[in-house]
Amino acid sequence: MSTPRTAEVARNTAETQITVKINLDGTGLSRLSTGIGFFDHMLDQIARHGLIDLDIQAKGDLHIDGHHTVEDVGITLGQAVAKAVGDKKGIRRYGHAYVPLDEALSRVVIDFSGRPGLEMHVPFKSGVIGAFDTQLTYEFFQGFVNHAFMTLHIDNLKGENAHHQAETVFKAFGRALRSALEIDPRSVGTIPSTKGSL
Repeated sequence: MSTPRTAEVARNTAETQITVKINLDGTGLSRLSTGIGFFDHMLDQIARHGLIDLDIQAKGDLHIDGHHTVEDVGITLGQAVAKAVGDKKGIRRYGHAYVPLDEALSRVVIDFSGRPGLEMHVPFKSGVIGAFDTQLTYEFFQGFVNHAFMTLHIDNLKGENAHHQAETVFKAFGRALRSALEIDPRSVGTIPSTKGSL
């Protein structure tokens, strides 16, 4: 890649103050601070398995709950990805991954279609993992797809442990993201669509 695919985005509201720095062609380095330990652990999975350098600093109204923080991190990260990927010339566009962890297995499929869409089916076995409300997994990905302008399908196919379920989802998301954003040497400089734009 001659031009680094990097971006920095800030989001400041009455509920959250967030900065995201991203390098899509990184090595998986991360610097994460959201105030929610398990959420940081999941964001680290995206960085490591997506080979994305990720710096996310977030301060939110955690005295209420984690909802605004998690959702707004999803929004800001989606904006950063959209900015870093640019016009999408040369990317593979589609990506998918299956990831197991002990008894759990998840599948994630991505299309950088330019159209936001989320289909998520994860029957969590617990409502809380540490201080993380498992319902917020959906809110994170919904915020992300709305601002990254992509279609995302997430299915947890098996799982009895909520930590394992979540971890397989985030790892598979990182892997699928890496695949979709890779530059295809056979189509460098072209938009992967018959429309000519995405």
